Amino acid sequence: MGSKLRERTVIPPDDLSSLTRFANGLARNDTRAPARLIGPDGSELELPDDLYDLLRDVVTALSHGVAVSIAPRNTMLTTQEAADLLNISRPTLVRLLTDGEIPHNLRGRHRRVLLRDVLDYQDRIRDDRRRALDQMTVEAEEDGLYDLTAQPENMR
Repeated sequence: MGSKLRERTVIPPDDLSSLTRFANGLARNDTRAPARLIGPDGSELELPDDLYDLLRDVVTALSHGVAVSIAPRNTMLTTQEAADLLNISRPTLVRLLTDGEIPHNLRGRHRRVLLRDVLDYQDRIRDDRRRALDQMTVEAEEDGLYDLTAQPENMR
């Protein structure tokens, strides 16, 4: 039996108590023994670690009242959808597209962006920020800036 791959957004229920208990149970399971999924018919499947981690992240997000969207990486987004995903304005996204930071396609006069390209850009920017912060930390440490704030003066 094949299942059709489809986009969908899951909205958390009004009563989050059962999801919160489930999320807490998943968070406590740190044993790294293989997780198992038991079907309605009693059949068992071993869950790969990556899939278990994903399930834990989804349940945690839902238990905090955050909606979760599931979409194939080859999903085409409008510029507004891509901007919303990156939490930037649409004009800023259009500038990124024009500057070649994110690949895009033109459909008539409308730009379309692949979800995977937006996610790749998001990862690239996150890595760049992390490297810059690490470099700033190293420079501050070398300049002794942490020593200046180690024991703040009593100003009274």
